[in-house]
Amino acid sequence: MKLSDFDFELPEGLIAKHPTEPRDQCKMLVVDNDHFDDKKFYELLNYVNAGDVVVFNDTKVLPSYLKAYNNNGALININLHKYKNDLIWEAFVKPAKRVRVGEKLVVADDFVFEITAKDDGGIVYLKTNYDTKEFFNKLDYYGKMPIPPYIKREVESGDEQNYQTVYAKFSGSVAAPTAGLHFTDDLLKRLVEKGVSLEYVTLHVGAGTFMPVKVDHIKDHVMHSEYCEISFATANKINQAKANGNKIIAVGTTTLRTLESAVDKDGLVRSFCGNTNIFITPGAKIKSADMLITNFHLPKSTLLMLVSAFCGYNNIINAYKHAINNQYRFFSYGDACLLFKA
Repeated sequence: MKLSDFDFELPEGLIAKHPTEPRDQCKMLVVDNDHFDDKKFYELLNYVNAGDVVVFNDTKVLPSYLKAYNNNGALININLHKYKNDLIWEAFVKPAKRVRVGEKLVVADDFVFEITAKDDGGIVYLKTNYDTKEFFNKLDYYGKMPIPPYIKREVESGDEQNYQTVYAKFSGSVAAPTAGLHFTDDLLKRLVEKGVSLEYVTLHVGAGTFMPVKVDHIKDHVMHSEYCEISFATANKINQAKANGNKIIAVGTTTLRTLESAVDKDGLVRSFCGNTNIFITPGAKIKSADMLITNFHLPKSTLLMLVSAFCGYNNIINAYKHAINNQYRFFSYGDACLLFKA
C-alpha cells in the first residue's frame, strides 16, 4: 500500500490542546466492523465481562524536555530520546544547525551536557558526568513534560499530571501511551468490581513515535526500535483467559505491539524482554487481542496503519470520517476509539 492511502484532511480545530476533564468523560467511538456507536469513555464498562483481561502499558513518562544554551548563548530545545548507557543519551535538538560536536549545552550551572556526536537524522549524542541517580534527580528538577509537537503551545504545569497515566510505574518513556490517559482510579476500580482482570506490560515509548514516514510505499519503511517486556505471570493470565473464551482488550498501540511481539504462531503469548521494531500494517493477522482502545492518530502515521490492520482499512477510513463529521477531538489529548478486531 502507498503512504498516500493513509492521508486525510483534519481541521486544525479538532487537534486537542488539553484533555477532557474528568479523563473518562471524553467521547469514545466504538468501531465494530462497519458499525459505529458514539459513547463516553466510562461506558467501556458495558463492553467487558467478568473474566476478560484488560492489558495496560505501565511505562512512566520522563520530564525529558529541556531548555539549554550553547557556547554562543543561543537557546537550544532538547528532547531526550533514548537512554544509551550511564553517561550517553540520544536526543533531538532544535535548532539542530546551531549545535556542533564538542560544545556544551548548559541547562543550569549544575546540569550540563557535552555533544559527542551528531548524525544526519537530526539525532545528537549527549554526554553527562552524573551518575544515574544524580542525573534523574536533575531531570526531575529541570525537565518538563515532552508534550507532542502538534500541540502548538508551551508546556503548562497541568501537563505534569495530564500527560501521565494514573497507573504509570516504570520510568523510561519520552511520550505517553495516550490511550491510557482516559482511565481514572475509579474506572479501574469499577472494572475490577465487575470481575475484569487488569494486567500490565511495559513498553518505553521513544521519540521515534513522532517521526514521519518518508517512503512512498509503506513496505519500505524501517520501524524505530523500543524496549518492552511482558512477564511470565501476565502472559499466563492472558493465555488462560483466551482458553476460557474471554476477551483480551489491549489499551493502546504500545500494548498491542508488545503483545504481538510476544505472541507465537499458535497465538500463545510468551514472556518477553527486549527491543521490538514490530511494524503492524494491513494484511497482518493480529493474534493476541480481541479489542483495542486507542486515540485518533495522525495522517500517514504508523499508528494509523496499525489500527487499519486491526479492524480493517475501509472501516478505519470511514470511522475517521465519522469522527471528523461529529467533532471528535484528535491525537494525544483527544478522544478515544474502542476497536473490535475485524
